[in-house]
Amino acid sequence: MSQLHPPKPFEAHPDTLSRTELRKHLRRKRRSLSFEQQQQASEQLALNLLKHPDLHRARHIGIYLANDGEIDPHLYIDLARRKGIHFYLPILHPIYPGKLVFSPYFDGIRLSANRFGIPEPPFPRSRRRPAWALDAVLFPLVGFDENGGRLGMGGGFYDRTFAFSRIRPGMAPKLIGLAHDFQKVRELPIEPWDVPLHGVVTDKRRYRFKP
Repeated sequence: MSQLHPPKPFEAHPDTLSRTELRKHLRRKRRSLSFEQQQQASEQLALNLLKHPDLHRARHIGIYLANDGEIDPHLYIDLARRKGIHFYLPILHPIYPGKLVFSPYFDGIRLSANRFGIPEPPFPRSRRRPAWALDAVLFPLVGFDENGGRLGMGGGFYDRTFAFSRIRPGMAPKLIGLAHDFQKVRELPIEPWDVPLHGVVTDKRRYRFKP
């Protein structure tokens, strides 16, 4: 059986590509993965998350549903639920534009596409969980570097939602980005509004930072 080989880590310097060009390039590379490569990456991601020291005591975790070639956490969700962990999906807040609210994610829940085409639960009135009440949040990245620099889709939803972590870091959940390891780049600029990550987990390894 032949071994699957994902693309190599991208080594372009930000001086050679704009953030917009880099975002397009990395999204195109992750969409080029085959189903088998995505499955293999999901399995390795699950193993790395299950052994992550920052998640050992977490019982309420924000998560996402993979699309656009993002690394898929579904296997980790299945395994972690057996340990009593509860998961929550982000929802675009209908009252506060640009922010997210989190709703319980369970088997059989009804999902519908938001304005970006991403499936999400209906906006709840009583069951939503505030961002500060989560133990950890696992969210997708487009790119990252070893210094904690990150590149998202450009909407700024996570930055606005977790901006409070700059003022009250003790209230902040562990913020951990997920990505394919080839999405690591040499260096990314850290913008003033970027909320610091505690780490990144890929199909190859765990990266830990000091926010």
